[in-house]
Amino acid sequence: MAQFAITVKNISKSFGKVNAVRDLSFEVEADTCYGFLGPNGAGKTTMMKMLYGKCTMGKNGDGSINVLGYDPANNELAIKYLSGVVPQDNNLDEELDVISNLMVYSRFYALPRKAATSRIDYLLGFMELSDKRAARIRELSGGMQRRLVIARALMNNPKLLILDEPTTGLDPQVRHLIWDKLRQLKRHGTTILLTTHYMEEAFALCDTILIMDKGAGIMRGSPAELLTKNIEKHVLEITGSQKLETIVDAALLQKMRIDSTQETTRVYCDDDQLLRQLSGGLKDAHYFLRQANLEDVFLKATGRALNERQ
Repeated sequence: MAQFAITVKNISKSFGKVNAVRDLSFEVEADTCYGFLGPNGAGKTTMMKMLYGKCTMGKNGDGSINVLGYDPANNELAIKYLSGVVPQDNNLDEELDVISNLMVYSRFYALPRKAATSRIDYLLGFMELSDKRAARIRELSGGMQRRLVIARALMNNPKLLILDEPTTGLDPQVRHLIWDKLRQLKRHGTTILLTTHYMEEAFALCDTILIMDKGAGIMRGSPAELLTKNIEKHVLEITGSQKLETIVDAALLQKMRIDSTQETTRVYCDDDQLLRQLSGGLKDAHYFLRQANLEDVFLKATGRALNERQ
């Protein structure tokens, strides 16, 4: 029987007239990575903040939250003691050097100085920052600062690591380094909760993904399940105006699903040979035949129009 690190049942949260979270329920198995996907304003960050007590639960429902055996409404400090949080912004103290940033944070957990020094040495090595221990924060690149924020979140050797868009704006090398570190943490028993806008990141890291839109959970499953159950296997992307009816007969088109924007037409089909047949009639248009991915699932679930809260 699965052991759950987090259990959320029928949670809602409103800010004035905005329903940030609407009757949301989910469970996170221990020692796994659980990912939230959704447009800006979908309620991902609000839900994350409710888990560690930074945002209170709504008062208009009978829902419940259990994190590592505690209710954040009554045991916020207990949850924070067992958790590490990586916020969207690098909220480091720019007046201090790397070591001092971590040492100050260690005091929140009452770590003795010797134990804190040992833990800091380990974390700087783990995040490949040992040569920057004496550097001022302003001297660090964006990727280094992000790795330092993650190191800081690991100071208390947390059972639960919460990451809110941890690799936004980072170059591919830094992003992949962070992915490798998160995989190592999961293998050693850390439960990871992740929000991201990178579909590749979600696919690479998450055991389970919950897609949210306008505060509600609308689709969930493993990355493979989301692809298998919710999207065709292949996509033909066509750039430029092209009337498909002039290339292929209507009977063939009925075997495909067409998703068009002003500049791009995407034709989805389980049979890639039919898409190859269709592409053979394209003359001046640019096209690309590929396998469907998690971004296709995301856009099918949430639509291509901008969320009204963005």
